[in-house]
Amino acid sequence: MNDIRRSILWIIFAFSLILLWDQWQIHNGRKATFFPTGTPAASASAPVGSASAPAGTVVAGTAGAAPAAATAGQRIDIATDVYKLTFDSNGGSLIDAQLLKYPELSNDPSSTPIHLLQNNQSHQYMVQSGLSGGALPSHVTPMTLVTPERALAEGQDTLVLRFESAAQGGVKLAKTYTLKRGSYAIDVQHEVINTGTAPVAPQLYQQLVRDGSKGPGGNFFYSTFTGPAFYSDEGKFQKVEFSSVDKGKADYQKHAPDGYVAMVQHYFASAWLPPEGTARENYVRKAENLYAAGQLFNVGEVAPGTSKTLGSTLYVGPQEEKIMQALSPNFDLVKDYGWLTILARPLYWLLTFLYGFLHNWGWAIVALVVLLKAAFFWLNHKAYASMAKMKAINPKVQELRTRYKEEPQKMQQEMMRIYREEKVNPLGGCLPIMVQIPVFIALYWVLLSSIEMRGAPWILWVQDLSTPDPYFILPILMTASSLLQVWLNPTPPDPMQAKMMWAMPLLFSVMFFFFPAGLVLYWLTNNILSIAQQWFINRKLGVN
Repeated sequence: MNDIRRSILWIIFAFSLILLWDQWQIHNGRKATFFPTGTPAASASAPVGSASAPAGTVVAGTAGAAPAAATAGQRIDIATDVYKLTFDSNGGSLIDAQLLKYPELSNDPSSTPIHLLQNNQSHQYMVQSGLSGGALPSHVTPMTLVTPERALAEGQDTLVLRFESAAQGGVKLAKTYTLKRGSYAIDVQHEVINTGTAPVAPQLYQQLVRDGSKGPGGNFFYSTFTGPAFYSDEGKFQKVEFSSVDKGKADYQKHAPDGYVAMVQHYFASAWLPPEGTARENYVRKAENLYAAGQLFNVGEVAPGTSKTLGSTLYVGPQEEKIMQALSPNFDLVKDYGWLTILARPLYWLLTFLYGFLHNWGWAIVALVVLLKAAFFWLNHKAYASMAKMKAINPKVQELRTRYKEEPQKMQQEMMRIYREEKVNPLGGCLPIMVQIPVFIALYWVLLSSIEMRGAPWILWVQDLSTPDPYFILPILMTASSLLQVWLNPTPPDPMQAKMMWAMPLLFSVMFFFFPAGLVLYWLTNNILSIAQQWFINRKLGVN
């Protein structure tokens, strides 16, 4: 049975190596071998982005529609208390967004604000919208900003921008953006005005356009998702890998009466949030090196001399759960916890609750781990007591293995006899710990995904929990604590396995030198509490 316990440890070790291999594949721009994050499915039937579009454009429209020429228009700079935005007069598109409260370098508050949206030689990430269904105003059609304001004035709560196109195909398009003080949610109204003599029934598209570059967040040892995502009540939250789009195998809900489309990266997101109950067709397309994720709406018939208006909310900002929950149902799912969301959400709530008392995210992490260890105290007590008993009888087991090394069956019988006499369960140290693994994995994703960690100090040298420890003090302590745990646990009878048990903490310690300090702090705290409990039980049972 002791062999069973070691087999479980070997399985965990092998699984960890598999995860490391997958991260190596992702780091080098390839798809994960064992646990790919994209799910292959049938190709989409959404509006087509024409491959003949000039660089910087992805045109939504009916199949075979020729895109309009994309020439740079006038750049219009807008400022609020949270944004510095740049609009392009061609299409009234949002082509640059600086988030003034978030510095580019999280550990340097004096650095320039982060550019979430950009349109330059190094990076393209824009918000576009327009009409399809004929030669109608699109996101490349010249528009005029008819409102005079360029900045949110002191004492003013809203800033309204209105872009209007000239008539094209008998139709004018007006876009009205309403920006609010302190808000990353922008109200957008698309007004379709029929200036012709015949009824028209165009479609409105709203899309997020981005190149396929990997967003910030992650390294060789861990990675976060970058790419489009859709939500609907029927399809639920669905991420779409850029590589799946390349292969024509993107999987998402194509038609829905609800939900949203988003472009996700570590800590930040942009999204179109249409009103619930508005039927839409979701699509993802690629043209040149740009990916467009969007939604297509039927405007309905617009009679001559009349107009129709469709409203949506555009979000460009941080992945803050409370903000996103208030905007749209399940919008907070863009902060992706993976398959452990059901555990991660209450852990995040508890973490923020503790922060409300401690006012320090580092100490909130420590307090949360203490509470989790307290919740699992009796499970851990049983596990560590079993390990202590196994360590106490280890000399007898070693002697049996030496005496009966030529008689494996006899050796197993004698070992079972000793376990019965000593009332030891060889699996007693593994099963209680394995029950807790999903909880601590969920906490790992909470700490990795929460923007609250970005730029958050703990103590002294740790001034940013979202970046690695600058002096490697926490990783060194983590390695030392892992080695101490090995010493406290029973030594495997097989010399090679015993060496591997000592080598594993050293191998895994390499990862901790590159992990964010908040993650290492969480693991270190867990290790210290585990060591204290194991040491106490060993002393109580007289085990050295």
